[in-house]
Amino acid sequence: MGFSNILFLWASILPLIVLLYYFFRKKYKDQPISSTIFWEEVMQETKASPYLKHLQKNALLYLQLLALILFVLALMNPFIKTKEIAGEQSIWIVDTSATMLAGQTFAQHKEEMKSLASEFTGQPLTIITTGDEPKTIIRQETDSSAIHKAIDSLEVTYEEEQLIKAIDVAQAYVGETATSIYLFTDSVERGELPISSEQIKWIVKGASKDLQNVSIKRFAATSIGEEALALIQLKNETDEKKQVELILQDSEGRVIVEEGIALKEQEEMTKTFEKLPLTESLFATIQVEDDYEVDNSMVTILGNNLSQIVIDQQMHQLVQKGFQALNTEVKLVPSDQLATIKEALIVTNQVELLGKTDSPLILIGRDDELSEEVNSLVDVSEDALFAFSNLEDVYVNSVYPGFDQFETIATIGEMPFIQRSSKGDIVILADIQSTDWPLHPSFPLFLWSLQNELLEGTTSLGTFSPNESRGVSLAAGDWSIYSKDDEYISSFENANQFKAPTKPGLYTVRSNEEEKLLIVQLSENEREIKEGTSFELGTLQNKGNEESSKKLIIIWLLIPILLLLVIEWEVQRRRGFTN
Repeated sequence: MGFSNILFLWASILPLIVLLYYFFRKKYKDQPISSTIFWEEVMQETKASPYLKHLQKNALLYLQLLALILFVLALMNPFIKTKEIAGEQSIWIVDTSATMLAGQTFAQHKEEMKSLASEFTGQPLTIITTGDEPKTIIRQETDSSAIHKAIDSLEVTYEEEQLIKAIDVAQAYVGETATSIYLFTDSVERGELPISSEQIKWIVKGASKDLQNVSIKRFAATSIGEEALALIQLKNETDEKKQVELILQDSEGRVIVEEGIALKEQEEMTKTFEKLPLTESLFATIQVEDDYEVDNSMVTILGNNLSQIVIDQQMHQLVQKGFQALNTEVKLVPSDQLATIKEALIVTNQVELLGKTDSPLILIGRDDELSEEVNSLVDVSEDALFAFSNLEDVYVNSVYPGFDQFETIATIGEMPFIQRSSKGDIVILADIQSTDWPLHPSFPLFLWSLQNELLEGTTSLGTFSPNESRGVSLAAGDWSIYSKDDEYISSFENANQFKAPTKPGLYTVRSNEEEKLLIVQLSENEREIKEGTSFELGTLQNKGNEESSKKLIIIWLLIPILLLLVIEWEVQRRRGFTN
């Protein structure tokens, strides 16, 4: 608080004059009287309420002093300093990823946004949300009601934040205008923000610190004969020991495993459950005291329609031994008979089979091209195939050319190493004998993931990220998406424009004649929370980056002054103006 007219402090002499007047006003002498009939009663009343009598006697003095003091303060023009948005415009980047639900971070940021919006003094505001495709909620908006409505409409989309994309959109709106960019997120490193422009000031609002999280990092299952095998990985991100209650349920909701697990601080534990009853899907849930519930559950689908794996006789024995180690029915078939195989997973290097068979296919190497030497490390994406296998230490001597129309999910240098076709087939662009991969623990785990994905694909559409748009293998027609509880979600006709639901969980895609399952799963990055960070970065040059304003409060003084004058008049009236 401050005063803009401090010179009017001289007016404080006015209440002093009133006070001196009361000191030197006419006084009355006590006069004894002969009658004392009511004396005792008057003394009792005085003793019962001396302070009230004193206030009644001097009420006019106190009212006049208070009114004059407030009048002096009003003359000095008091104000309160309030924060003001720097720059000529403001852009808000709002992180809507799943981790914003940790510790109620998203709700807290919305309240802070509303508080900032109420302090605007006319600057235009643009709000951008994060995700694979950043969205502009409002642009260059100055209307307060429209801004508050936009803030209320913000919701968590569970997608990865992908801040770089949202930042690129924000910078496109900056131009030559001095801009304050507010980033409402949970955590971001200073190095991730561009500070080359003198037109931008960054204000980062992070999550609360000391948030605790215990998560299910990975969960997968497969069928082996008449039984099921499940693998689950838990992680304790806290610095204290956590007691976790792990529950596995089948597709009917029946509990088939319930186990208490003690996780040490920062411990990552992998558990295997064998001889589980066969079921269409498995649900894993952990009950633990932490600040982030979204990553405490996970679901997986068991592909049990196909159990047989057919391997080309020309394939290296390491491939055969690798699949046989999975305790799965493996059959060796001559190369010329593979095209006639149905309802089995085929492993070969014959490129021509990619378009000639409806069976799921694993292509290891190519028989139509020559390989070329490479000298670089393997770099994998966040694809679900690599959930349990790390390929960073794998040595590869040579690779084959990739397929232009296929999606690359692992690379060596700038060359494709592992690809996925639009149909879902997997292509490994190297001969096993030209790598040391079989010597690594990741090799059988990768084969297990391959089998799990390709065999389950006959009864499901696979696993998707929240709101992921991707073509799926479905017949033309009207399709609808339903939740696990049979709640309608959405409909679509074009299978090439399929978009997954927002919330993680198990869903069903239905048409009149067919039904398939799909899983919406949080990405690995959304299954861990980082320490919250809040900071400011950059300054606005030559644009007057003053971040405070003076809010006058004189109106709040004039009202009580008028009220005091009315009360003073009433006191004077009751006593009599002649007195």
